[in-house]
Amino acid sequence: MVYIDLPEKQPRLLSFYLAMEEYVARYLPIDDAFFMWQVEPTAIFGRNQVVENEVNIEYCREHNIRTYRRKSGGGCVYADMSNVMLSVITREGNIDEIFSDYLSLLAKALQQLGFQAKQNDHNDIMLDGRKISGNAIYHLPGRTIAHGTLLYDTDMENMLHAITPPHEKLARNGVKSVRQRVALLKDYTSLSLDEIKTGLRKGICNSTLMLEPSDIEKIEAIAKEYESPEFIYSK
Repeated sequence: MVYIDLPEKQPRLLSFYLAMEEYVARYLPIDDAFFMWQVEPTAIFGRNQVVENEVNIEYCREHNIRTYRRKSGGGCVYADMSNVMLSVITREGNIDEIFSDYLSLLAKALQQLGFQAKQNDHNDIMLDGRKISGNAIYHLPGRTIAHGTLLYDTDMENMLHAITPPHEKLARNGVKSVRQRVALLKDYTSLSLDEIKTGLRKGICNSTLMLEPSDIEKIEAIAKEYESPEFIYSK
């Protein structure tokens, strides 16, 4: 698998990375590609979701949490610089098989780093019976994009309040309940997040493709769709 790298390492908006997935899928002649990315606090919801039902818009605005819609299905997730996002671009085929292969690849790479990670039947990676990675998938012509979260550390208050659960669940459970259902990799290792990223890259990829400035310009053009209010807030 080829790792897709960027010449400049500064964090970008989530819209850029979603566009980068599309660009790799549509225009680069690579069978299997992988890259990792991090964003400032952001809530990301699925293609068929109504933003008002999934995101606490007022809380996000008060706490400078950006909001984006992705083109895959699934639920709303929260991301920040204390965790890492994963993207795999691969062939078109049986979606269940491709998804299983992706989750197996991720679990094995984590196992090589010393984590007892296992995939479950709900497109998640689990550690000690708790979720460390949630994932989603979608098709483009001839290609499949799978992407997901990987929790190393995170702002639990933001995770809880940026994503809108039923009010009774919020009042009853709160942050304590969230911590019971998710695991943070930092609690199971002395490795830093950068060391984990390096290990995943070595465990998953055997070569690297560095994007050129011309590639970046084309990705930024695709990203404009993800940044448009019509795309984000359409029902």
